[in-house]
Amino acid sequence: MFEKLGSFTVKRSKLVLLVFVITMVIAGGIGFTVLGKLDSGGYSDPNSESTKVWNYFKDNLNVRDAGVILVVDGQGKSVNDPKVVSDALALENEIQKVAGVSKTHSYWSGGNPPTFKSKDGNAAYLMIYTKSDDFKDVSKLGKEIQDKFDGNYKNLRVYATGPGVITSAINHRISKDLAIAESISIPLTFILLVFVFGALVASAMPLFVGLFAILGAFFLLLLITKVATVSVFALNLVTGMGLGLGIDYSLLMVNRFREEIHHGKEISEAVVTTVKTAGKTVFYSGLTVAVTLASMMLFPQSFLKSFGYAGVSVVLIAIISAIVPLPALMMLLGHRIDKFVVRKSGITPKADGRWAQTARMVMRRPVSVVVLSLLILGAIAAPIRNVVFSQLDARVLPKNDKAAIAYHELSNRFPGQESSPIEILIPNGVKTVSQVELKQYIDSISRVKGIVRVYPTNIGNDIRIQAIQSMGSRTLEARNMIHELRNITRPEGALIGGLAADFTDSQDGTARALPWAFGWIALSVLILIFIFTGSVILPIKAVLLNMLSLASTLGALTYIFIDGHLKWLVGDFTVTGTIDTGTTILIAVVIFGLSMDYELFLLSRIKEEHFAGHNNIESVAVGLQRSARIITAAALLLAAVFAAFMTSGVTAIKMMGFGTAFAVLLDATIVRALLVPALMRLFGEFNWWGPKFLKKYTLEDRKSTRLNSSHLGISYAVFC
Repeated sequence: MFEKLGSFTVKRSKLVLLVFVITMVIAGGIGFTVLGKLDSGGYSDPNSESTKVWNYFKDNLNVRDAGVILVVDGQGKSVNDPKVVSDALALENEIQKVAGVSKTHSYWSGGNPPTFKSKDGNAAYLMIYTKSDDFKDVSKLGKEIQDKFDGNYKNLRVYATGPGVITSAINHRISKDLAIAESISIPLTFILLVFVFGALVASAMPLFVGLFAILGAFFLLLLITKVATVSVFALNLVTGMGLGLGIDYSLLMVNRFREEIHHGKEISEAVVTTVKTAGKTVFYSGLTVAVTLASMMLFPQSFLKSFGYAGVSVVLIAIISAIVPLPALMMLLGHRIDKFVVRKSGITPKADGRWAQTARMVMRRPVSVVVLSLLILGAIAAPIRNVVFSQLDARVLPKNDKAAIAYHELSNRFPGQESSPIEILIPNGVKTVSQVELKQYIDSISRVKGIVRVYPTNIGNDIRIQAIQSMGSRTLEARNMIHELRNITRPEGALIGGLAADFTDSQDGTARALPWAFGWIALSVLILIFIFTGSVILPIKAVLLNMLSLASTLGALTYIFIDGHLKWLVGDFTVTGTIDTGTTILIAVVIFGLSMDYELFLLSRIKEEHFAGHNNIESVAVGLQRSARIITAAALLLAAVFAAFMTSGVTAIKMMGFGTAFAVLLDATIVRALLVPALMRLFGEFNWWGPKFLKKYTLEDRKSTRLNSSHLGISYAVFC
């Protein structure tokens, strides 16, 4: 199939390139309209109990949570001081005139409820409710309120917080920080590309593939928005993965093309061979990345699903771009691909060199290398025992950010979480629940650890119970409290919602989906690598090594972002004792996919050398020499791209940058350069073992199979 594709591309290179360029330009032009159709929310489980409560309040009772919360401080004066009262009412009156505000409720306009007053009596709440419940509208209003009122107002000090303000602040900060990161990473990446490829023309190939991947993915995402909700943050994955895969696949294709023409082959023959060999590797490695990223679609939150949609889209277009228009371009360029040489040694792949020498050295002492490597990975993974997962709140922002300062004021000066109560709903409860049963239920709620006050009210025939907790809504303590509340015997039809319940449902939904996601990844990767190699041993080793790499990365993330070490490396951040669940899952899935990318790059060359008749040691040595340079260069380039994210002031983005950069470098060094050749040496010819009845489902040809069998006895004797 790939040989035929290569031959077609050679014969129709101009037509193929022209059609593809026109198609991608049109698709990209249409696809850019997706920017106005993306969602900034999607963090909740849509099928959860808390979502049912939210939807019932919104659709049936016209009740919404406050979108913006102001902490109004009298600056040393009591909230009951006449001057403070006058200024606060003037502030509230002015806010009511802001477009998008439906109503307000404050300590001063609501009858001086003591629960709206701070512990020191010098500050109080002012709640702002929005006309729209659309996440974008709430965030926009939050930004407007913050800009207008956060700061000094007459004799008051106003702090703006709440969902609208925090979401807007995080999104704005991320957009700004990503622009800074890209201004660093793009020039740095181009310099590294020139160094790695050794020539200016060749170094443009990753940009060629990456740009097409991004444009095509935008178009596919636009189509997906017609049937599903897609998060705005999916665009970050598209651009990052598009450039990353452009680098990976271009390195593999261009390196193989150069190798063939430097062996004296005609340009057309070199292109066909490149598509037949490297193109096949790109196809199957891309499929492993795509099925890995597809696991994100198994999570209930549309925020996580969006990364699955984006990831699969960009990978599929990157594969097509690398094996169709890129070979056509190489055919047209020919030897000019090495034009404008910057580093001569970069354009001539070596048959033997330091990577082959490293592989031979490792294979002389395989047991020692395996033991030492496992000890290093185990030491890095050790802090994982302290890992605690949570979700984003204002503490991911820099300490001097207005939203973070306001959140600190709200969290530390008020005795309970009045602004984010637990909402317990009993539909039609006035008719179905007796006063005795209701009192018993309220008493049971009051006895739950963490509950400080309970307020029952009737809204028509429905009963609404608001329970105020002492701890933050997005904490492990709050999650345990919600579980305990749900274990209480409650009236029939009672539902528990609110921010703490939403957090709990989201975390629980993620936990339920995780085994299915990892099961999907493991099974699909095992099948694809088996089809590619014909081996049962190699895919199992690949999955186990990737799990080791993931554990080490998670250990490093725990050591830094939970234990609070190495701030000099990643930059300052607020230590919360937790790491964000969604970001961690995204890091894990992305690096698992990229690791499989590198695994197939390496195995494809080892397999090619082995099936050409070389013994196990030489196959690994030559295969590592041919592929390790590509893997290391790709890892270095990707690490540079993601390391730039550490300049972000948002902890989650900082964590994403460090985690991905660390993982790809760890994988390209200890795992691929040391563990893989050592284990290949230990397993010998058994690396390629697979049941005979399954061979027909693999890419291994019969001639190669007979060659393998003839070497089995010799390799086994050497191994023993």
